Amino acid sequence: MYQLKISRRRMTGGMLAVGAAAALAACGNRPGASSSAGNGATAWVLTGGPEQTFRDSFERWNTAHSDRQIATEWFANDAYKEKIRTAVGAGNAPTLLYNWAGGTLADYVANNQVIDLTESTTAAQERIVPSLLDPGKVDGKVYALPNNNAQPVMLYYSKPAFEAIGAQPPTTWDELLALVPEFTAAGYIPFAESGSSQWPYLMWIEYLTDRIGGAEPFAKIVAGEQDAWSDPAITGALEKIQELVRAGGFGDSYGSVDADSGADIALIHTGKAAMILQGSWVYANFLTDAPEFMSNGNLGYTDFPSVADGTGDLSNIVGNPANYWSVASNGSQEVQQIAIDYLNEELYNEDYIQALVTGGTIPAALEADDAIAASEHAEYLAYGYDMVKNAANFTQSWDQALPPAAAQELLTNLSQIFLLQLKPEQFVTNMNATL
Repeated sequence: MYQLKISRRRMTGGMLAVGAAAALAACGNRPGASSSAGNGATAWVLTGGPEQTFRDSFERWNTAHSDRQIATEWFANDAYKEKIRTAVGAGNAPTLLYNWAGGTLADYVANNQVIDLTESTTAAQERIVPSLLDPGKVDGKVYALPNNNAQPVMLYYSKPAFEAIGAQPPTTWDELLALVPEFTAAGYIPFAESGSSQWPYLMWIEYLTDRIGGAEPFAKIVAGEQDAWSDPAITGALEKIQELVRAGGFGDSYGSVDADSGADIALIHTGKAAMILQGSWVYANFLTDAPEFMSNGNLGYTDFPSVADGTGDLSNIVGNPANYWSVASNGSQEVQQIAIDYLNEELYNEDYIQALVTGGTIPAALEADDAIAASEHAEYLAYGYDMVKNAANFTQSWDQALPPAAAQELLTNLSQIFLLQLKPEQFVTNMNATL
């Protein structure tokens, strides 16, 4: 819910209820407007997704701390990304710096633009799923803390499509391949895919690489090790992707399908496709776009299949661990301490968790079971929450983990792999040149 392409998944999961959206519209603090604060502590926050969680949290803090207010300013995704880049570079970043961790955070740390939170935020860290802390670390130190919901990638499927051919969801790659001719013969596209958006392609190489070789191959890439893209797990993943393409796994028109408009999930709920590999954010989109399909319990979800002879831990997942708060270094010690105290007091407390669950999203918190159990969407949220809590490793979306230039090269080359315009060895050569 990836860096270079903006879509609904970049809003980190939509509200699942009309009531939640209505409450959001009535909250009064419009995008781009600032609340008052006299001491300079500030936070820039994104609209959309779990926005209400943030609004409620800052309101609680400001109500309880009249002499230590935090001013908030609200932005749409694109506007924020444009403004924050300029503000950080000019030394005018807000005290609480909203970010996606990964390569961008590493740049902030290298330029001394954010402060080390390792020792000062232990209270907040104790409430967070440990694997979700990792993307906020640089050289073993914590520079960013998750601030919203975890977004694992899952394999979603149409129950009616599987009933039509009398099959079960695949648990192995060989089973997955065997389903392709069966669904094609029954008139279904086996997998909905949105090549026009490019970023959904990443989910296939991410999971296949992990299932074949574990999390280590990509960790070496992030570390910038020479020729790290030459790892056999990468080549194996690319070969399997092209194997699936040649088998007809994505149909004939996948290169023109757009995920940002929901065209990929529409293939599922209109009965044209059987499966889709997507992030947890699409569950909310299914509810909005296809309420009848969802009310009939037609959407299934499962883990990504195993790969024969693979060495990756099957509990490993990929996706967007969360979005993150850092504390900017340009502010005074006073405003930095306000931000730190806010994180320790508010982040994933009971009210914070409840707001995320009410919005239909998977909290990045350790103690969310009770809130999820009471939710209208308890079964789905519990499934995703267990995935996150039990993951041996949660690999961040590759285009977020990499520096922007390398991420763009990755999207370009991977698109050519899916369109059979590039051989795996050419992909490897091109990507090694980015290290």
